[in-house]
Amino acid sequence: MSSFKKGGMFILSSPSGAGKTTLVKKISKNKNFFVSISHTTRLPRPNEINGKDYYFISKNHFKKLIKKNQFLEHASVFNNYYGSSKKMVIEKLKQNKNIIFDIDWQGTRQIRNKNLNYKLFTIFILPPTKKELLNRLIKREKKNMKTVKKRMKGFNKDLSKWKEYDYVVINDDLKICYKKIMQVIKKKKLASFDRNFIAKHVKKLML
Repeated sequence: MSSFKKGGMFILSSPSGAGKTTLVKKISKNKNFFVSISHTTRLPRPNEINGKDYYFISKNHFKKLIKKNQFLEHASVFNNYYGSSKKMVIEKLKQNKNIIFDIDWQGTRQIRNKNLNYKLFTIFILPPTKKELLNRLIKREKKNMKTVKKRMKGFNKDLSKWKEYDYVVINDDLKICYKKIMQVIKKKKLASFDRNFIAKHVKKLML
């Protein structure tokens, strides 16, 4: 992997509640890094702003954009659609900007399979424990247990995709996790990590 001073794509994925969105926002504060703002059909959370966090649109509008081939990737997650604007991403890459994606494994596969002529680096975020993840979700969803249970339903399936990523890190401490990711991003070659340790950690999370 060569230097990321010129345009490249960085994907962060994780099970819901592991902290990838917070990490994406922190990374975007670095010079020459921009977040790919996804379109979604889900309702905004109380603290979310249209055009800043997501572009909130109807399912009919989303399906029209799919037909027009407007998305670089798109997926159905928890009965809602999410998609990354092809035009916005390509324009930024042509300007030598670094684009950060906050997407799941489905979108990651789609982007990887497109074999775009730009650098691509994928990062998977793991929670320290299943209990901690559950606590984060309960807090984020304002104790809406119906939504929490729905998101936990896909937990093991999401976890099983970690092997498809270039780098895997445990988000036990946000500052430390962020520092590790930025060190990896700034390196000029793919970073190694202890796959045996991660495999054991994932096995514990799935119990």
